[in-house]
Amino acid sequence: MYFKTIGAIREIEIIATGHGIKNLTRLNKMYGKANWRKIKGVCRVELEDGTVLDVEIHWYEGHGIGKKEMKIKRYL
Repeated sequence: MYFKTIGAIREIEIIATGHGIKNLTRLNKMYGKANWRKIKGVCRVELEDGTVLDVEIHWYEGHGIGKKEMKIKRYL
């Protein structure tokens, strides 16, 4: 599902780091070796159909690589 974040991400919390991430080998192969963290936060997004909602999103973040694979986990 395509979405665009509107504004800042708030209530950021680290879920897992390093070997606690199940997809660590896949992340290293796809984006390069880094200190990976799985993070969650709350933000406002605009969906494909123009609907604007508050959601909880999860993503992976690698040092020097940035945010990758953002996904909506829950509608608030």
